Amino acid sequence: MKAIINSQLPEFKVQAYHNGDFREISDEDLAGKWSVFFFYPADFTFVCPTELGDMADAYEEFQDMGVEIYSVSTDTHFTHKAWHDTSDTIGKIRYPMLADPTGELSRAFGVYVKASGLANRGTFLISPEGDIRLAELNVDGIGRNSTELLRKVKAAQFIDAHPNEVCPSKWEPGAETLEPGLELVGKI
Repeated sequence: MKAIINSQLPEFKVQAYHNGDFREISDEDLAGKWSVFFFYPADFTFVCPTELGDMADAYEEFQDMGVEIYSVSTDTHFTHKAWHDTSDTIGKIRYPMLADPTGELSRAFGVYVKASGLANRGTFLISPEGDIRLAELNVDGIGRNSTELLRKVKAAQFIDAHPNEVCPSKWEPGAETLEPGLELVGKI
């Protein structure tokens, strides 16, 4: 298995449903911005709308931090529109819903399941330079939580701005950080 942390965002170009329109989104659209790719198995399912709705509820906070959210499934942009138009939960979404019907983007991130043609639940944080800073995978039955993702994005942005510090478990903005060094070895 190839390591994905600190690897570069792959080149891509896909169709998306976003704010009532179809549009093309590519890796070039992410340049210079923090981005979250939020892969999920399929539209019109069970756990997926709870996750996407949770992300929609937190979208403004992500935006305030300079982060764009991109949900991704192997459904088409037409299916995304139909789901958006028929579900109150999905109707709240204001972030781009990327269509990956060929599975090419899902394969590039290592979340594609060949047997089903669907994506696993994968969350990836991409830095403004295009480096993948966070990669998490969940089995289908475990939904993700936007609050924990927000905390991790804040930590990633903090260490990006403070390269000599690290954020311990449960770190929140304003809390103490650590400065790695010999004086800490065996003291924590």
